[in-house]
Amino acid sequence: MALRKTVLGKTTGTAAAAERHGTILDRYDVAILHELQADARLSNTELAARIGLSAAPTWRRVKWLEEQGYITGYRAEIDRRRIGLGVLAFVRVDAERNNADATRALEEAIRALPEVVACHYISGAGTFELHVVATDLDAFSRWSMSTLFKLPNVKDLHTSFSLGEVKAGAALPLGHLR
Repeated sequence: MALRKTVLGKTTGTAAAAERHGTILDRYDVAILHELQADARLSNTELAARIGLSAAPTWRRVKWLEEQGYITGYRAEIDRRRIGLGVLAFVRVDAERNNADATRALEEAIRALPEVVACHYISGAGTFELHVVATDLDAFSRWSMSTLFKLPNVKDLHTSFSLGEVKAGAALPLGHLR
């Protein structure tokens, strides 16, 4: 919960911003999210022009979206193949024990692996689905033997390899917010 601070009868800080903005995303917020997903390098002035607001309220809205956790960060999208990461593997990890301590230990170990670019809890068979990058199949094999099989509480691994990307790095759909 955001702290509310009153100075000379006026509310300041995050609480004040939330009071001014409200809690529901409006068309300008959705437009900001749309534009920043397409190009996060836009200047505030360019962004404001694209969404039809002036610069100051656009900047305040972007800050609010960041503070509220709608925008969690900014980064460059890099073509993994151009930097020598030609293999993308999907690894389903079956955990030995599914209790809180064992799962937490496995989560921490997975988070520490830079080769794992995404990890999801999954339903059905398995506990986690990992997206792993490697330079080639030999490097993936060596990494699997030296790292994956040594993760805590791992019972079994099932690996599939990407044969080609149809779609990647897609922006999230925002149509349901309108």
